[in-house]
Amino acid sequence: MNDNTMEKEIGNDAKALLNLIDQSPTAYHVIENAKEILDAAGFKSLKETEVWNLKAGESYYVSRNDSSLIAFSIPGPEYKGFRIIASHSDSPCPKLKEEFEYSKEGYIRLDVEKYGGMLLAPWFDRPLSVAGRILVRDDAGIKSVLVNLDKDVAVIPSLAIHMNKDANTGYSYSFQKDMLPIVSTSDGKKGILSLVAEAAGVPEDSILGKDLFMYIREKGVIWGSDDEFIGSSRLDDQECVWCSLKGFVAAENNKYVKMLCIFDNEEVGSRTKQGADSDFLHSLIDRINDNLGRSREAYYTAYANSFMISADNAHALHPAHSNKYDPVQSPKMNGGIVIKFSARQSYTTDGISAAYVKQICEDNRIPYQIFVNHSDEPGGSTLGNISNSHVSINTADIGLAQLAMHSSYEVAGIKDIEYLREFAKAFFEN
Repeated sequence: MNDNTMEKEIGNDAKALLNLIDQSPTAYHVIENAKEILDAAGFKSLKETEVWNLKAGESYYVSRNDSSLIAFSIPGPEYKGFRIIASHSDSPCPKLKEEFEYSKEGYIRLDVEKYGGMLLAPWFDRPLSVAGRILVRDDAGIKSVLVNLDKDVAVIPSLAIHMNKDANTGYSYSFQKDMLPIVSTSDGKKGILSLVAEAAGVPEDSILGKDLFMYIREKGVIWGSDDEFIGSSRLDDQECVWCSLKGFVAAENNKYVKMLCIFDNEEVGSRTKQGADSDFLHSLIDRINDNLGRSREAYYTAYANSFMISADNAHALHPAHSNKYDPVQSPKMNGGIVIKFSARQSYTTDGISAAYVKQICEDNRIPYQIFVNHSDEPGGSTLGNISNSHVSINTADIGLAQLAMHSSYEVAGIKDIEYLREFAKAFFEN
């Protein structure tokens, strides 16, 4: 393959990724779009509430809460263990409160609260929309309906610098005061809830419950003087979701059950029924073993012979703030898979799991780099160790290098998309 062909393929992969992110403004949309990809690949849908009849050689998926999903493929009844990649479907953003519309000072505003550790300033002065799910009454009881207004309906306006002299010198935002979007004047004829009902095709008075979020309307783009970067909302962690999913679907099955997990609520601690701190993964491993008629001894040996990759994006070196990074090991965008380490175990990687990841990368000519925190900056964490408290297997934390993590618009490297997809495929086939 010549360089021009390779560059074209990388560009096409980036466009496909950005298109998926654009179609996935909330965790619910992530799961819906993941299901479409799995359906097209021949995976069969399961429900936790039904009796399963799993068969060797078949592929399945099951979702929980419409915002988390686990897909798996069984190679044969004598499988040796599990190969798992886990990432998360949610991203920091404003979440609408239960009763969210109110009139004050001549405007209709939305009462919102922080979901996750948001960078607040990037949300100001840009077009916003609303998406999520609603629960509606129907003849059968209550059903969940996905909704996306897909329309510029709100703005969080900045206070002019003439009235806020501290705007550029360290102003401290109050979320309740400063971050409430404007949607209309008090004379406006349509409220947001009526638009939601209209978009969902249901009567407004049939809505019994809702989980609605704000998102920015800018499309993701390829940018840079040499087209080497991508910019988009929700790169953390949808970049890992889609790259891992593509590698997962493409991977040939071998002697291990290949399994892909997309967990919700990582940004708020994972302590939900659909988060990494739930029994979702553990219960599925248990059900697969029992459904195939394997003994408990076979269950434990397969469990011990399993490996997990926790895939969540990593911090790229910021050229204006290199003092915040480790002076030796600071990843760069387009530099390859990032293996993440932490002495305080906020990342799961140890010598054993790192060696395994490096071996896969080196055997498949996939570049990799190392991330460790500056010793005086403890940094964040991810879902790997949280999941390990329920499914205690060898695990490594990896990701792709990005800037502006937890901003409403983030930046990453275009080449890294292909690196993670190749890594995921190699991991499942190894």
